Amino acid sequence: MPKLSSSGKPKKSELPATLKRSNGKAQRTFAKAYDSAMSEYNDEERAHRVAYDALKHTFEKVGDRWEPKSSPGPSDAQSEGGKSTARRTAGGVDANATKDHLYKQAARLQIPGRSSMNKNELVDALERESNRVTKKNA
Repeated sequence: MPKLSSSGKPKKSELPATLKRSNGKAQRTFAKAYDSAMSEYNDEERAHRVAYDALKHTFEKVGDRWEPKSSPGPSDAQSEGGKSTARRTAGGVDANATKDHLYKQAARLQIPGRSSMNKNELVDALERESNRVTKKNA
């Protein structure tokens, strides 16, 4: 099912819940990438992966929505691609961001214990909190 209408606007009923709560640019990025991948591969699962990869280049998941990143680029080792692409993703959290940025996101989401966490622990905590909030608001 196409994610863009004939007028080129995202069909909100076809978008994942986290994107329905996100801005129009995030919705368009996902929808355009999804529709393009569907026409190329004719495989819904692959199209979703492609669309999320495109989205993660310019957006990061914060809580239950996608927000623009301060600078575009891959969000984790898996998104960077290369020789070993069987790595774990960070679920939309920008694992390549600075520790300070991750700490500020954790503070915004009121994650307990954040001041004693290292960068990898912050990424894991942000991912868990995003998943928790997303399930709660689904």
